[in-house]
Amino acid sequence: MAVKVKICGVRTPVIVNEAAEAGADYVGLVFFESSPRHLNFDQARSLAQAARGKIGTVAVLVDPDDALVDRVVDEVGPDLLQLHGGETPERVAAIRMRTGKPVMKAVAVAGADDVAKAGLYAASANYVLFDAKAAPGAALPGGNGLPFDWLALEGVAAPFALSGGLTPDNVAEAIRLTGADLVDVSSGVEQAPGEKDAELVRRFIRAAKSAAQQAQAKAS
Repeated sequence: MAVKVKICGVRTPVIVNEAAEAGADYVGLVFFESSPRHLNFDQARSLAQAARGKIGTVAVLVDPDDALVDRVVDEVGPDLLQLHGGETPERVAAIRMRTGKPVMKAVAVAGADDVAKAGLYAASANYVLFDAKAAPGAALPGGNGLPFDWLALEGVAAPFALSGGLTPDNVAEAIRLTGADLVDVSSGVEQAPGEKDAELVRRFIRAAKSAAQQAQAKAS
């Protein structure tokens, strides 16, 4: 069981390099002005350049219009697009076709009924990302540090990604309970909103990769 790791909301080349050296698979570049992790295009281009050849990049977008999608793809060149808003299956498919990029679609989860909605995206998204549903009135659709009941994912078909309230201390248990193919962390490795802590980043990656290796050893 090879589990991929994404460190989302990176804002400095130092954290990009730390994530790459520790064995993460992706860093997330956030394009959402309400987020403390939002990047302007100069920042995003610089981070994408720092990542190139070392670690994959994911552009995180919330209900983007075509102009924003095109600019991100043309100027930043991410390896994958993450759609974290209310995008319909049709919109996801259109963005995937327009860009030729793999697409991850976030599905907000409070319970099993929300998990069932992921099936709507089976044909249009390469990955579904299950994230905790934001509280009513929350400014951010993700990155709020909230977990959900991971047992709600029992029986979900792979591949899928998991986010929401993950930390270095609970990611191994999350992988064991869900069988997620990718784990995605943001606030769980921060010392303040938008400020990643290098040691927490390294601990998270070690914990996730070790859990995956242990699961693989048990299965063999």
